[in-house]
Amino acid sequence: MRGFLLLEILAISSLVAASAGDRAHTFQLCASSCDSRECRTSKPPTLPLALSLTKWTCLDNCKYNCMHEITTNSLYSGQPPLQYYGKWPFWRLGGIQEPASVLFSLLNLWAHVRGFSKMRALIPRTHPLRLYYLTWSAASINTWIWSAIFHTRDTPTTEKLDYFSAALTILTALYFTAIRFFQLYSTPSSPKSSAFWVWTTICVAAYISHVLYLSLRPRFDYQYNIIFNLVIGLSHNLLWLLYSFPISMSLLNRFPNRPKSYRPPIANRAAVLVILTTAATALEVFDFPPWQRVIDAHALWHLATVPISVAWYRFLIVDANDISWKEHQRSVGDWRS
Repeated sequence: MRGFLLLEILAISSLVAASAGDRAHTFQLCASSCDSRECRTSKPPTLPLALSLTKWTCLDNCKYNCMHEITTNSLYSGQPPLQYYGKWPFWRLGGIQEPASVLFSLLNLWAHVRGFSKMRALIPRTHPLRLYYLTWSAASINTWIWSAIFHTRDTPTTEKLDYFSAALTILTALYFTAIRFFQLYSTPSSPKSSAFWVWTTICVAAYISHVLYLSLRPRFDYQYNIIFNLVIGLSHNLLWLLYSFPISMSLLNRFPNRPKSYRPPIANRAAVLVILTTAATALEVFDFPPWQRVIDAHALWHLATVPISVAWYRFLIVDANDISWKEHQRSVGDWRS
């Protein structure tokens, strides 16, 4: 989910501390010369307002100009462009480093804001999973806000906030999915069980430990971050694949007060959405230089997740309004009364 899950994990894996471009002697010499010539003077140039507002420094601007000068020369001579600091060279828009990724992140933000609103309107207030779904949706909204900020200006702080937000969304998705399938939710006649509190404690402790580990280390552990998110994302996807299994292979009770053989027509949608979500990872696995230095595979992945996110919300709303949930709610009554 998040458009989400494994896609963001692979996006994270592509970002490393250094790349061939910024390690190249030509780039380092260019940036150093520009820094001495323009920045380390008694009157360094005043940057445009857009660059100042997005916290560009004179040295950052030197690196940007050197990167594009070298890239232009490489393309002119028939050489492929190189990555710099884990990213392809993009033309910025004002102070925005990756305009396409920012635009598509904002589209994802719109999809989740819209989904949150529809969930509030279409999932009954008495539904035992309503609060969990809305919490996950709010976490997703937060994630795409930080994604847009991170692609606007890549700094150590915006990087961590983007990564930590993504991890929170992935973990929240697994959290509510396990609660749904193992019926850990509470009802008026069945309060929260010890299993619920154990599962909640595990998830909270896992997230806090994850953030502390990555924050307190002298260098960000990208490999660990990938593994952490990968395990959680695969577990989440596996549960929804089990949901889609045919009747003869049913391993979970898909709905309360129903046998394992109960399989609604929408069961296939979960498998399709998991497959589409995973298939979109090809945009990250088969990365390519940005077209016209504007749109690359990562930006297209952000675009692809928009309709997938919309479809996930539609599925969850339909799933939450299955007749078995209504019968379950009627059997326990409205606990707000």
